[in-house]
Parts: sequence; C-alpha cells; structure tokens
Amino acid sequence: MDHGGCGLRVGVRGNEIVRIEGDPDGYLNRGYTCFKGRVSAERLTHPDRLKQPLKRVGGRGEGKWQAISWEQALEETAENLRRIRETYGARAVGFGVGMPKGLEHFVLIRLANLFGSPNVVASQDVCHAPREITGVHTCGFYPVADLHHPTELMLLWGSNLTSTHEEGQIAVQLLERVKGGAKLVVVDPRRIELAEKADLWLPLRPGTDPALALGMLHVICEESLYDKAFVETYTYGFEDLVRQVKAYPPERVAEITWVPAEQIRRAARMYAAAKPAALQWGNAVEHSVNAFDAIRALVCLMAVCGNLDVSGGNVNARDPKIMGLGPFVRADLIPDKRKEMIGAHHGIIPRLMTVAPAFFRQAVLKDVPYPVRGFYGMCTNPMVAWADSRRTFETFKRLDFVAVADLFMTPTAAMADIVLPVAHQYEMNDIGHYGLGHGVIFARPKIVEPPEGCWPDMKILNELGKRVSSPELWPEDHEAFLEDVVRPAGLTYRQFVERGYLKGPDRFRAYEEKGFSTPTGKVELRLSTAGKFGLTALPEFSGFPEEDDPDYPLLLISAKSRYFLHSSYRWIRRLRERRPHPTVEIHPETAARHGIGDGERVVIETRHGAMTQRARLTDGLDPRVICASPGWWFPEGDPARQYDWGEANVNLLTSVEKLGREFGTPNLKGLPCRLLGPRT
Repeated sequence: MDHGGCGLRVGVRGNEIVRIEGDPDGYLNRGYTCFKGRVSAERLTHPDRLKQPLKRVGGRGEGKWQAISWEQALEETAENLRRIRETYGARAVGFGVGMPKGLEHFVLIRLANLFGSPNVVASQDVCHAPREITGVHTCGFYPVADLHHPTELMLLWGSNLTSTHEEGQIAVQLLERVKGGAKLVVVDPRRIELAEKADLWLPLRPGTDPALALGMLHVICEESLYDKAFVETYTYGFEDLVRQVKAYPPERVAEITWVPAEQIRRAARMYAAAKPAALQWGNAVEHSVNAFDAIRALVCLMAVCGNLDVSGGNVNARDPKIMGLGPFVRADLIPDKRKEMIGAHHGIIPRLMTVAPAFFRQAVLKDVPYPVRGFYGMCTNPMVAWADSRRTFETFKRLDFVAVADLFMTPTAAMADIVLPVAHQYEMNDIGHYGLGHGVIFARPKIVEPPEGCWPDMKILNELGKRVSSPELWPEDHEAFLEDVVRPAGLTYRQFVERGYLKGPDRFRAYEEKGFSTPTGKVELRLSTAGKFGLTALPEFSGFPEEDDPDYPLLLISAKSRYFLHSSYRWIRRLRERRPHPTVEIHPETAARHGIGDGERVVIETRHGAMTQRARLTDGLDPRVICASPGWWFPEGDPARQYDWGEANVNLLTSVEKLGREFGTPNLKGLPCRLLGPRT
C-alpha cells in the first residue's frame, strides 16, 4: 500500500474492489491499516479519473483539452523530447518524479539515463536523501531504527508514526515496543499523540534540531555517559567532537531551542543509559537549510552511545538477493552523470544523484548552468509540492514542452502539453520498497484490471523509452522488470507474490569484523573528507533557518494529515468529509490576540507570500508557533486557475532564496510569519 508498506487483504467482486482491510500477516503492519487505506479503492472509480490521453488545445494552464490516442500521445511526447535533445542536448530535459511508490521510480531513472539526461528532478532534497546520504558519509550506511527487535528506549525525532507512516516504519511496531516496556522520548514542536504516551516530550523551537542534538551530546560527553569501548575502537575524531560540543551547554541550548535545560539533561541521560536505544527520525529533520548538521549530530549521538548496527538500535538494513540499482537503471550508459547533472554546478554533496527542484528551476528560468527546455513528470505535483510555488508556475510557463502522467488532473497536470492517464497500483503488478534502504521489498500483485485507456507508469516509460533511445535496451513487455528484480533470489515474480516479501539478513555488529565503510574504517564523528568536499567537519548550529523579524513574530511549520498523502487523495469524498478544509493550528492565546475564533478563515503571511486556511485552536503547541496544512489544492476548483493551487498552498509562503549547501534544501519549517486575522 503506497509508501508505508502496509499489507492488505482486498475483497473483489467481478472487477470491483468491495472491501479493504489490513493483512494480519503483513510484515510491517500486522493487520493494521489506516482509514485512508481502507477507502483507497474510491480512487479507482471516481468520476473525474483520467481515462484517456489528453493534448492541450488552449493556452498552457487554461484547462482546455482534446482527447487523443495512446499512439499519438507517445509519438508527440517522444518527438518533442527528441527535438529538444537535438537543439539543446539531452541534459535540456528534466525527468521529474515525486515520492517513490514502486518500480516506476527506477524505470524513470533508467529512461533518463538511456535518453542521455543526467537530470532526474526529485524531492530528495527534502525527503530521505539527507538522512541516507549523511549517514553514508558518517558511518557508511543509512542508519534505520530497528523497531522489529526489543529496545529499551525509542527517541522519536520529528517522527509522527501514528499519523503519517514513513517507508518501512509503521506505528504498530513502535506501539508494541512501548507495550513491552520501552521508554519513549518525543522531540516535536507539537504535542502529537505519541507525546501523550511519552516519558518525556521536548517541544523544541522549529529549526533548532542541531542545537538540541549538540546539547544532548554535551551532556553525554561531559558526564562520561558515552560507550567508551565503542568510541575508543570504532570512532574517528571523538576528541574533536568533545571540544565542539563544549560550546553547547544545556543552559545555552535552552535559550536557542526553548527546551528547558533540565529536560535536555534528562533526555540525554535516558538515551545514553538505554542499551540499546533506537532513534526514529522523521522527514521533518530534512526541512531546513541546517539539515546536514542536524542529521550529522544525530548520527554522532547514535554512535557515541553505541547504538549503531546493534539489534534494537539503528541498523544497516541489508537488501535480500535482488538486482542492484545500478544495473537496473543502466547507470553504466551515462558515466559522466555526476559531472553533468545540474546539481554538480552548485557543488552538492557526493552521492546525491537527483536534482533539487530549486536548481532545476534556475536552469529553466536563467539557463544556469545550461538551458533546460523540457519536462516529463510522474507521481509528482510540483505546483503544490515544491517550495516557492509561484516560481514553479513561472517555470512551467517557460518550458517548451511538458508531459505529465497521473491518475487525476492536478495543478501540475493542468500545466502540461500532454497528459497521460495511469493505472492505479491495485491495477498492475509491481514491487514496493525497492531501493529505499530498509532491506525489504514487497510484492504488489494486480487486484483488478485498469480502465481500457489507463496504463501503468512502467508501461508508459517502457514504450516511450523505445521511441527516444535504442529499442533493444527495453524489454518487449514492461513486466520483465519485475522478473529482473527477483531473479537473483532464484524466484519468478509469481513465486515472489506467493511469498509476499523478501527481506535481507539481520547482521548486527558487522563492524567488529570489517569496520565501517568510510575512508577511515570508523564512524567519522569528524569527517575525514570534509576538506575534499567542502563540508563542515563537525556538526554545528550556525543559526536559525531564518532570521527573527519583528514584523513576522510567529514561526510557521506544517504537518501532513493522516487522511491524505502529500497532495493526493483530496478528491475522495470520505476523506474530505473528515478533513474538508485546510486548517492552521493556533494556540488559543495567539488566536485571542488576533481576534480569531475556531474555524474562521485566516490569512497567513511570510515575507514571500500569503495564503488562507481555517483556524483550529489548540494548546498542543507553543503560542509562538503555528502549524499549517501542506499539500492543498481543490479538485473541485476552477481548471482555468489550475484547481485553485494559489489559495491554501503552504508553498506560497516558502522560498528558495536560501538553500542548504549540501542538498539544495530550502527552509520549509521555522518560517517567520504573521496572522492577518479572520476573513469572511
């Protein structure tokens, strides 16, 4: 199921899904599934679903379309991509993708590689890659919280698993650990449900994650609470780290983070005393220009307490015997990708192999570092999802050609020249969690047949690939990709479906034999490659993501809803009934100062823009913080206004003027803002 990985049991009558429930044998969810999952089949039968290819006949974004055949849609798309390549070179086409849902993500990368473009434009600057790649640079792997084995303590950092599951991490596992006696510490500006269950809640100031982590490290080092045997044998630069964290005593950190000094000490002592402890971090730690320092500090925290690569700690999740990503995407056919991709011009961190949206738009709007004129997108809605939506709108207006594959007409699809209707995951054979670093892949067999005019993304990409690159590099049938992935395990796809999932082996403390996969062979508390790559050698807190501004006295964050998936699902009636409007959480004291009542429409403004959402009063956050709903557009809205993306969209308030140097990450959280009071 989608990105979380819940196993489902699906009841079918004829070619119609009539019931969905959690599978008790589901590896991750063990019978649980959310309400969104139980009603997700409504996406298949919605009357507004796209069921035939469309060609734009009016001005871009006017919402005027002509139905065309698949042959025409593929030929026109291929012709335009080839034309751009002939005029500007292959790198002048960006291949856009959002959150990975299945193999289509990697088939798209294969298409880009075979087309000759190094530019896969993805959301990785703010999602997953900062944690994964920073982990690889620091300890040689992506440290995943091991919720499958007993642990003494779970430190939840910006992770809200009872509301929004992450890939491979489901609340069921976490709650089982709590029931088994594990302590729980929650770091979050909001008093989320799990904060109510926690032994300790640290309501930090948004954007100060590095300072809090360094404050905890200060306590652990000053009080000699670290794992001395591990630190002495398996870390590099410990004394440098000790000197670095001396500048972050809890009293100073308390002023920065709003977390009382004694709570910082208590959290540090609890984490250091637990053997083992798992640090479950969420997407939120990647939402500011300080992401690299925040993640570096957290990996250092895992390391000095001996919680890396141990059962119940943060582990190196090893893949089962499956096809590697490099051969799958044919990375061998584009050997200069690292040097040619847009991000190389901006000096991004090594191993990040996708292009940050901020850099892609600069290439389109300013020809920096070279012109980009085409875009093919799938599983993505940049008009709402990327920071600085107005710049995204300008970008799509300037492109020579845009093709978008989607299930519904979205604000982004509305800006395309060609729109391609896709099959839902229940309507195709697929594999989930491939390439996500959690050591497990899931079978996603077809449940029902798609409408006649809807194709799986993999099929679209396969047929398009035959038209824009050497046909012999593409299989006759796109389902051959499924067979390729599981063949090293000695399985056919059908046999894999019978098993349900494949998991890599549990191997703990591998460093005792092989060390860590870093240049020094140790966990690099101080990065040995910092000078080579222009990185800071030690984690630091270099300041708030945005400077305080008396004209904008509040801080804006956002939190995903359990009833939607980013910008998707908003057309499903039963979900909209539960969350009919975009809401902004406001403390009652703050609302009273502004004359705002519960449920009233309010304008939220930053230096970069304004939007309108409905107030929801709650004392579950600091009076200095407000929390808006991201991902909002209105499927019932005006097609000529791209479904009113400019009304309640959080990314009207964000900017790409300031970016993290390592990943091109913009500030999505901790933005100075103000409320302009109720609106009729």
